[in-house]
Amino acid sequence: MYKYLFGPVPSRRLGMSLGVDLVPKKVCSLNCVYCEVGKTTKLTLDRKEYIKFDKIKEELTHYFNNNPDPDYITFSGSGEPTLNIFIGEVLQFIKQNKPNIPVAVLTNGTLFYDKNVRKAILNADVVLPSLDAATEGVFKKINRPAKDLSIDKYIKGLIDFRKEFKGRIWLEIFILPGYNDTENELAELKKIILKIKPDSIQLNTLDRPGTISNLRGATKQELQRVSEYWQLNNIQIISSSQERRNIQSFRSDIETAIIETIARRPCTLDDLTKILGLHINEINKYLDVLESEEKIKTVQQERGVFYQIK
Repeated sequence: MYKYLFGPVPSRRLGMSLGVDLVPKKVCSLNCVYCEVGKTTKLTLDRKEYIKFDKIKEELTHYFNNNPDPDYITFSGSGEPTLNIFIGEVLQFIKQNKPNIPVAVLTNGTLFYDKNVRKAILNADVVLPSLDAATEGVFKKINRPAKDLSIDKYIKGLIDFRKEFKGRIWLEIFILPGYNDTENELAELKKIILKIKPDSIQLNTLDRPGTISNLRGATKQELQRVSEYWQLNNIQIISSSQERRNIQSFRSDIETAIIETIARRPCTLDDLTKILGLHINEINKYLDVLESEEKIKTVQQERGVFYQIK
């Protein structure tokens, strides 16, 4: 059982993806209202060695020696991976030991204003930053950033990174009705997209409860309307969760374990993580599928969001 590696998980975008967690839950530069991992407990822009480089190296070495190669190795997990000051060293270690496995960085992109962060991940194969707002008011409303992080600083970092990075950039934009879907915000977002020049624009929305109540995910039709409004030829609407079943790494034993656990008593996401000994991101992938197939449902209680059999 690894502490800092998880999966491989069935990723809709990256196939069989081995996750590398570089920060504890939940250290992040944002406290997004829609985050399925939960509320940010340490809201910060401070870069540190949150998880020791040697510990990550040790786990990666063991994994490489005892498992088949995944489709991707992905920096993601419980918070913002670029907050770990040794992300560049971890990336270099992977490239030295497994040069044929592509590396992806799932990041909110907020620290790209720092040239050291940009330089650290230049050897990645694909970077998947997010951008949900183009104006300061919407940025604060939907992403709730750390102090001293402005939307202008954020956007400039993304534009500068595009100029320096030779790999692929898949820009994820999370559409949340009532937050960032006004005509003015969408028009401003399009202007920024054209400056960033991503290889792909990936429209996504809420699958399950975020950090505050009464949020609603955009419908497929609403996402399609955004795509049509922008009239850009590289937009992809993230496919449905059911398609995850067709990915090689989808494990029916994990799905069964989640169902059997919830059948005994309703559980929060944190409960399932502790009971099953699986990473929160891994459990999230399976909950997506179970909810889309209407096998489970969520109930808001005092202690948080509980999952139970439908």
